[in-house]
Amino acid sequence: MGSKDDSETYLRYLVDRMHTTVLATIGGDGYPRTCAVDMMYEDEGGVYFLTARGKDLYRRLMDNPRISPTGVKGEDTMSSVALSLVGEAEEAGDEYLQRILNSNPYMMEIYPTEKSRSALTAFRICRGNGEWFDLSKKPIERAQFSFGGMRVTETGYAILGSCTGCGRCADVCPQSCIDTKAVPFAIVQRSCLRCGNCFEACPNGAVVQR
Repeated sequence: MGSKDDSETYLRYLVDRMHTTVLATIGGDGYPRTCAVDMMYEDEGGVYFLTARGKDLYRRLMDNPRISPTGVKGEDTMSSVALSLVGEAEEAGDEYLQRILNSNPYMMEIYPTEKSRSALTAFRICRGNGEWFDLSKKPIERAQFSFGGMRVTETGYAILGSCTGCGRCADVCPQSCIDTKAVPFAIVQRSCLRCGNCFEACPNGAVVQR
């Protein structure tokens, strides 16, 4: 799990470098809904965005605060990094609304008058965990982090002590992230695609999904 400094760095990158995200929320019918939402501000309390109280997004957030934004930065797939969060949002208050507007002056063009801006409200993703995924590196790089007291849920694959060192997992790993220096082998998690090839190839059931 990433440190507090790591989480601040990732959230700052989300706001400053990615900015526009695809935000998933839960509709009243239980189905997911997505929309494009700019992540506009970050501090020790989390990451912030705006919406208008008349929008469906506002109603969905008030009914169910669980959300998941994803941002992508890069010229093409193989030069891209992606950052996804899973967490909970809350209204942040008028103080943050003005901070966000000051940091994002383009909003004055979308809502040009003070009266029109009165419909806006600030939300803060106050707790969550996130995943960084960088395809521009060889092998790929991934990292997990959390903020606001939420714990990271470990996912992916691990190799148990029943590994015999046969090497079949290493043969099928697309990112060469199986450490074979000792038996049992180990998976270098920061470079793992989590494709499951090792799981399917192991003849002894020594690779497990976490």
